[in-house]
Amino acid sequence: MHIMEGCLPVEHALGWSVASASFVGFGLHRLSRRIKEDRSANLFLGACAGFAFVLSAMKLPSVTGSCSHPTGVGLGAILLGPTTMSVLGSVVLVFQALFLAHGGITTLGANVFSMAIAGSFAAWGVHRVSIKLHVPSSVAIFLAATISDLATYAVTSIQLGLAFPASQGGVAASIAKFLLVFVPTQLPLAVSEGFLTVLVVNLLKSHLGSDKRFPVLTGASR
Repeated sequence: MHIMEGCLPVEHALGWSVASASFVGFGLHRLSRRIKEDRSANLFLGACAGFAFVLSAMKLPSVTGSCSHPTGVGLGAILLGPTTMSVLGSVVLVFQALFLAHGGITTLGANVFSMAIAGSFAAWGVHRVSIKLHVPSSVAIFLAATISDLATYAVTSIQLGLAFPASQGGVAASIAKFLLVFVPTQLPLAVSEGFLTVLVVNLLKSHLGSDKRFPVLTGASR
């Protein structure tokens, strides 16, 4: 879930905003350089952002009146790198907060950190490690997208646990509670996103397999 508007205490909202700002700022620098070097990449950047927007806007009912959804950031992180996808994911979250009431402005920093940053870096890290271990490409992509989704929800659970510690057991008990709340719906969603990401990458390989701008599609490691 995206943490809804006004849900977090002010100090937590500000803290996550500051934490996210440094990643997004660096990502903007890298992204601007990428665009200057290759104007034709704009369409591909938009496609990765659109993929994340559509998937993460698909809210499915979960327990206790909450909702779960895929994230879609794994694809962009694998193809473009985590810093670029951190920026694209942030743009996605801004549009969702403004036009879909999905998440919020005061909680934007927290949502950016969990989905756009943690999700992107988790996907990129898992994919790189998998490739170095000579895991088959499709399996590496599946693992990256699946764990990216789960990492987002783990970080969200930590954020909520820190903000609302349980009366018995404190922060740890609260984090465990939030994790357990989302497991029944988020685990199958993460696996489904993993398979979908493999399908999309394979389709891109069939059309762009010779494009050296995207090493993943040509069979090279990033």
